Amino acid sequence: MAAVSEVPENLLASTTRRDWVGALVEVTEYNCNGEVLHQLPHSDKTRLSVIVEEVSKYRCEPRENRLLKCPHESRPRDMTFMPAGLEVWGYSADVLYAKDVHITLDLKPFAEQLQIKPDADLASVPKLRFTDDRIWHLVRLLAEVIEDPDPSVQLYGDSLITAIASRLLSSASISNKKSVGLSNMQLKDAMGFLDAHMPNRVELSTLARLAGMSPSHYCRAFKAATGFAPYQWQLNKRIERAKCMLLETNFSLDRIAEATGFADSVHFGRTFRKLTQASPGAWRLDRQS
Repeated sequence: MAAVSEVPENLLASTTRRDWVGALVEVTEYNCNGEVLHQLPHSDKTRLSVIVEEVSKYRCEPRENRLLKCPHESRPRDMTFMPAGLEVWGYSADVLYAKDVHITLDLKPFAEQLQIKPDADLASVPKLRFTDDRIWHLVRLLAEVIEDPDPSVQLYGDSLITAIASRLLSSASISNKKSVGLSNMQLKDAMGFLDAHMPNRVELSTLARLAGMSPSHYCRAFKAATGFAPYQWQLNKRIERAKCMLLETNFSLDRIAEATGFADSVHFGRTFRKLTQASPGAWRLDRQS
């Protein structure tokens, strides 16, 4: 099941949408009572549909023909890949609740932007109820941050979409490719750009263009050079700047949160504690005493 503008009367849907590196990601929560059959959206584009949570006696199933049962047996963490032009319906005999992640790509411009060459066979053949644990986990991570306003989530989501697309559309998994780090000049350019734009949102494709690489290659190269994914490096630098402000100023936590790109002091405090194992206030007090 996936995000739709029109749904059956016995199906209530709430959808959150976000764009990452040219892909539309829609996370939809469904509450239902009884049998459901409805057409999945965006049939003119390439799509991936992943149900990450489901409460029902019989699992939801994808159908190429609305009247015919899916020919493939249900498997844990199965997904549906739909090439552009393919109409697919979602069906369940008794679903009560489902949470679906629907990723939509306009394949040609998307592939050009990421500088990937989709495998023609993989990109044109529908896959109903296929499994790939790596893709499933990457999609779930996307769903967890779709409403996160933190600037570093842009780089994080871009990286996840890039990894999903590379694995889904290319015959060779990105994990099988040798990682080559950035040159000293490329690394210097990246650090300078991220510093200059901190704490604002930066897209992965922007960093990749600076280095003359595709986004998927850039992610691996950046991590090989620094030990961090781009979003992790940006987040750590924001926390370092916050630490300086905690020690060098008397600014309130709200003011420091705003200066370092966090939504509010609660968001700042939660992230700071996660990375330092201490709250900002306790960290400041401990070092000033």
